[in-house]
Amino acid sequence: MRVLSAIFAHTSGRIGGFIVGLYLLLAVLGLLGLTPHNPLMQYRIDRLHAPDATYWMGTDLFGRDVASRLMMGIGQSFIVAIFSVAFATLAGTVLGLAAAWFGRRWDGIVMRVMDVLLAFPAILLALLIVAVAGPGTSTSIIAIAIVYTPIFTRVVRGPALSLKAREFVDAARTFGSSSSYILTRHLLLNLVAPLTVQVTLALAWALLTEAGLSFLGLGTQPPAASLGLMLSDSRNLMETAPWLMIFPGIAIMISILGFNLLGDALRDILDPKMRRAIA
Repeated sequence: MRVLSAIFAHTSGRIGGFIVGLYLLLAVLGLLGLTPHNPLMQYRIDRLHAPDATYWMGTDLFGRDVASRLMMGIGQSFIVAIFSVAFATLAGTVLGLAAAWFGRRWDGIVMRVMDVLLAFPAILLALLIVAVAGPGTSTSIIAIAIVYTPIFTRVVRGPALSLKAREFVDAARTFGSSSSYILTRHLLLNLVAPLTVQVTLALAWALLTEAGLSFLGLGTQPPAASLGLMLSDSRNLMETAPWLMIFPGIAIMISILGFNLLGDALRDILDPKMRRAIA
């Protein structure tokens, strides 16, 4: 509760929290089908209809309501982002803790593999994985999770190495505590703050990567909606129907801004050094 109150007291936290909360609400409504119109229904007579009181954001080339598809697309993008970041967080945390705890050869092997993955730009590595595994939502989740696992591994390994050498860890060993107890009670609990900030920022990156994959036709497949796919469909209609490009583009931009603002606020709130600097 104190973290929530601190977020609302932080300017970036209030703005970012409002944006993220609004997008989560739209995502849930879109996934539940509670949209103004059926996002998959084609009304040929209303194709390329400009925004008005009936179609708040206009219609696309097939007469589908853009606002309804936008809600569905936000839900689809959030599914990919949340699951991929969850898998990356779990894998990165396990690998980072293992590398820090066992050290030596295991640390060298894990971190060299992570270095190889980090050598590739995120979108190119995701494209390579999806091109090999085939397009689709599930492969997008796997690809994005693999791309961002090295970041979480590094975020966990560095502080874990420092915590491993602290006196309270030596004391726990002296009192006969098991390795699993020390890892979970003394190391993992002290990594919650940096992991929380990293998860928030990774969600923004995952949304952008998912939009890029869908834009290239390798993510969510038609007739399902995705923000990147909606942008891709609007490329040849930018002059005749600019709303098809404007609304998905703004939705992507604001969602990434919201997560970044929320991540900055969490960093200021959870980092003791930042708290002292703000105070």
